[in-house]
Amino acid sequence: MVLGILATITLNSDSYLFSTYYCVSPTDHASLPASASEPVFTCPRVRARMSVREEFDDWAASGRDRGMEDRHWHTAKHVLARMPVEDGDAVLDLGTGSGYALRALRERGIGRGYGLDGAPEMARNARGYTDDDAVEFLVGDFDALPFADDSLDHAFSMEAFYYASDPVHTLEEVLRVLKPGGTFYCAVNFFEESETTHAWQEKISIEMTLWSRAAYREVFREAGLYVAEQDAVPDREIDIPPESAFPTDDWDSREEMVDRYRTWGTLLTVGVAP
Repeated sequence: MVLGILATITLNSDSYLFSTYYCVSPTDHASLPASASEPVFTCPRVRARMSVREEFDDWAASGRDRGMEDRHWHTAKHVLARMPVEDGDAVLDLGTGSGYALRALRERGIGRGYGLDGAPEMARNARGYTDDDAVEFLVGDFDALPFADDSLDHAFSMEAFYYASDPVHTLEEVLRVLKPGGTFYCAVNFFEESETTHAWQEKISIEMTLWSRAAYREVFREAGLYVAEQDAVPDREIDIPPESAFPTDDWDSREEMVDRYRTWGTLLTVGVAP
């Protein structure tokens, strides 16, 4: 399939409902083959909060998507390196942002990548950054994934899962679209134990899900996923000044900065489909 330009999203009279999923491709998604190796895109009516779209459309328009890529890459590259992808695999990236994760996984030989984002401008930018016909970008909601049952080998999400309006159902949807034995690598920096990140909620208009490490494991299991691994992936690329440099504009103490980047870093929870 050849990829192209993102279509304009259409909203019905209730501005909180998307009427259609759009694929950043000139290929009519209705013509895609219904096979286990290639997902089928359906067009469910899916619920999304306008604030998610508006917030991250603004980020994309101002170039903050590239800034997110640079910061997230510190730990995302270690998470991606753990994914057991094989040649030809189909992988979903939830909250794809600039699409960097799929570009990295294509270098490891995955067959197809699908980047889903709630913000049309994010998906549009990701398409522009990605010169690869095997990667597609979609605009849609995490709670109604536009893929056939048992159609994907793996799923990944970096710093996006907590924006889901119904995170429990999102996990159920991830399980639905994964093949048996497929994995979901879910990475978040905003979680209960990482107390210095809690202030993020005050800086963003979107309601975020704040779970503990134990809650992530529990809810993954309740959704039907096996929990294969949970780990704190430290960010060792952020330079932490000596104690004498504190307080700084951003940090009251060196201890707080160490706690944020070295002790907790990114929380990785890995689920496996039965």
